[in-house]
Amino acid sequence: MEEPTSENEERGITIIAKPRKTPKTLNPQTQPQKLDPTPQFEKFKSSSSSEAAAAQSTTTFGSLGLSEWAAETCKELGMRQPTPVQTHCIPKILSGRDVLGLAQTGSGKTAAFALPILNRLAEDPYGVFALVVTPTRELAFQLAEQFKALGSCLNLRCSVVVGGMDMLTQTRSLVSRPHVVITTPGRIKVLLENNPDLPPVFSRTKFLVLDEADRVLDVGFQDELRTIFNCLPKTRQTLLFSATMTSNLQTLLEHSSNKAYFYEAYEGLKTVDTLKQQYIFIDKDAKELYLAHILSQMEDKEIRSAMIFVSTCRTCQRLSFMLEELEVENAALHSLNSQSLRLSALSKFKSGKVPILLATDVASRGLDIPTVDLVINYDIPRYPRDYVHRVGRTARAGRGGLAVSIITETDVNLIHEIEAEVGKQMELYNYREITDSLEVTKVSKAKRVAMMKMLDDGFEDKVKDRRKLKRKTLADKGMLKKRSKSRKAAEEKTDD
Repeated sequence: MEEPTSENEERGITIIAKPRKTPKTLNPQTQPQKLDPTPQFEKFKSSSSSEAAAAQSTTTFGSLGLSEWAAETCKELGMRQPTPVQTHCIPKILSGRDVLGLAQTGSGKTAAFALPILNRLAEDPYGVFALVVTPTRELAFQLAEQFKALGSCLNLRCSVVVGGMDMLTQTRSLVSRPHVVITTPGRIKVLLENNPDLPPVFSRTKFLVLDEADRVLDVGFQDELRTIFNCLPKTRQTLLFSATMTSNLQTLLEHSSNKAYFYEAYEGLKTVDTLKQQYIFIDKDAKELYLAHILSQMEDKEIRSAMIFVSTCRTCQRLSFMLEELEVENAALHSLNSQSLRLSALSKFKSGKVPILLATDVASRGLDIPTVDLVINYDIPRYPRDYVHRVGRTARAGRGGLAVSIITETDVNLIHEIEAEVGKQMELYNYREITDSLEVTKVSKAKRVAMMKMLDDGFEDKVKDRRKLKRKTLADKGMLKKRSKSRKAAEEKTDD
């Protein structure tokens, strides 16, 4: 993308004085010092696991350059030692460097950028100190929770600006100049363009963070990013974090000025070693039947909760109705639901009120729910990186987990691509052939009831209206003719 590249080349670097030890409130202290950027590009690739473990055992949050209050907060939150991505990125961010961090899901990337930002904020608090851009609403709210937890002793003011909520209220929130703004690209673009008082709010912002940067830098967000960049100062620090490398990230890295730091925990697309990856190969018409079968085994396999990923909102809602008819408690999370319903579904699942969450890829990134022991790919994703993000909802932070992919004959090539990219073959899931006619009949009846509920609720009309809106948006952006080439970026983009 041309816009991020050109902005990156023009930025300067700001480095501030040593942090004070124990901030009580966010009162302005010393002003930052401007130093010349380091005329050297630096890239780090993680070493062998044994060497990394030896180095990691002697590292503490205090030794990374964080203030005493920050190290103490980490201890109170149960973060005993920094993870590798935190160990390598936090000192570079504190020193004023632009950073691109590439690390596996569940490796602590959020704290890797939140801690140094809060550390710098405690020295010189003012206005909108950091702008964090993330691709989905659910992830935005999770990031806000993590910022508030890590900055609990700072009287931190954090604002979440996402679609599906009142824009007047959000505008007032931004005008009040919170310290950290966490937003989705679409909503912040609309607010900045419709209110001339808002762009100046970001004129002194010190940090721009692109969380899940590979998704944010997709072609579908190009206009949104251009609007954001135009409102930010050239002297900001830019921090990009992702679990997967893409061509856009690679281009940005290659064209960055000689002061960026690139941390790469691994090459290509990898899944964590503690994750079991298995598959079921069945007929397409039997997918619902075997989904119900897998879920029925959760208690026997001591699985606390499961996430089921599907490709469309229609499938997500239909399966939710079907499971309800089968008396299986669940929640559905997709972009055709209102924001209140989306937050309610996620809250019920996180709190354990429902053990199963059905979701489209709006829930595939960043969400950290410790009790997720099982991820089911009901529909196989078209791209390997989406598979990596989906299965990354389990086996996080060293825990174990299971990912089961339901494969039909049309998915074989996709599975081969995924296995080739992640460097690991899936194993066969241990299941029995279902021949019980009563069981088949029960699921078939539930499917029919679900379809009737879809019609009664007017869900098909919502799908048609969404399709028309997307086509209009593509036409307005001049992207309609390119639809076949950029289908995923444009059509899978949420309504944020």
